[in-house]
Amino acid sequence: MNEMNIVRDAKTIVVKIGSSTLTHDNFRMNLRRFEALTRVLSDLRNMGKEIVLVSSGAISAGISKMGMDHRPSSTEEKQALAAVGQGELMSIYEHFFSMFGQTVAQILLTRDIMENPTAKRNAENTFATLLKMGCIPIVNENDTVAFEEIQFGDNDTLSAYVSLMCHANVLIILSDIDGLYDRDPHKNAQAKLISTVEKIDDTIIGYAGGVGSNRGTGGLITKLHAAQIATENGIPMFIVNGKDPEILYELYEGRHIGTYFKVNNI
Repeated sequence: MNEMNIVRDAKTIVVKIGSSTLTHDNFRMNLRRFEALTRVLSDLRNMGKEIVLVSSGAISAGISKMGMDHRPSSTEEKQALAAVGQGELMSIYEHFFSMFGQTVAQILLTRDIMENPTAKRNAENTFATLLKMGCIPIVNENDTVAFEEIQFGDNDTLSAYVSLMCHANVLIILSDIDGLYDRDPHKNAQAKLISTVEKIDDTIIGYAGGVGSNRGTGGLITKLHAAQIATENGIPMFIVNGKDPEILYELYEGRHIGTYFKVNNI
């Protein structure tokens, strides 16, 4: 496979988008971005691609629905807000995807599914059947019931495992940053984007900071963890800026944007 044509040649594409990319600073839903994301993914589906969307945002949707102005710190509050927000999140996706003629399905996962062979096989079969039916599965961690021992903890890691379960050809993480930099671009104007990562070593890991936004749970370190899982299992990964979801077309057209994590044998 020509590495510049990875997305164009892919049969199955997993796209992950985080809370900070889907919401405004006040935690309200960024409907313009939802519309753009669902339009582009629907177009890729119309091109014959199998699309799986891993989407954060349930807790933020719950915060918005309840009229709150901050992200709570307690597990109980987060779980309650996830229960409120997950239905709201799916309602938004259902609305926009249906406008573009697509059928969606909700899948909520916890990490113990990956550790139970029977549960994992059932999840894989569900993904395969939904994709065969032409649906777009929308995946999130089951935040309402997840606790430390069974949670992925972030949807970056979840998206990598979903890529394995779906036998995806590529994983694309839509972030609120252009990719992996050699230092924090928010603090250092001399920061340089790392366009290609051949191997995730201590130097690369050292480039990762902490949480990038108070509206999400991930950061670059979780994205590197996802890249390790994906690339070690033969799935290349991109981190690109998701503020304009049409950037997915640029990947489709073979433009080298964001940070590209290579599989060793490519």
